[in-house]
Amino acid sequence: MADVRYTKDHEYVRIEGDEGVVGVSDYAQKQLGDVVFAEPPAVGRKLKAGEAAAVVESVKAASDVFAPVSGEVVAINSDVDSSPGIINEDPLGRGWLFRIKLENRDDLSMLMDEAAYADYLKTLD
Repeated sequence: MADVRYTKDHEYVRIEGDEGVVGVSDYAQKQLGDVVFAEPPAVGRKLKAGEAAAVVESVKAASDVFAPVSGEVVAINSDVDSSPGIINEDPLGRGWLFRIKLENRDDLSMLMDEAAYADYLKTLD
């Protein structure tokens, strides 16, 4: 089972070795509606946890995506550029936005695990 952590702003980071795969949660993509555009951060950009990193636009609104952890962007998902709808279809799989080399694993302790995130979502209904 992959180690996936969530922010209160509905970003996730899936830990894979010393990197994290970042995207928006299933809840977030449902709130956004049909995603029509995504702008990931530039490869090589250094991000601090909580910093605006990317933008996802839907037919309803544009939303910032915040970095859940600090580190350097090492890859972006070019599939999202050509087919932003995959964020709606598979947000935790093929719809990831960028990969980040973890600067400080302690950032993960500030995030929610899947069970805590599920409990958090219940407070939003």
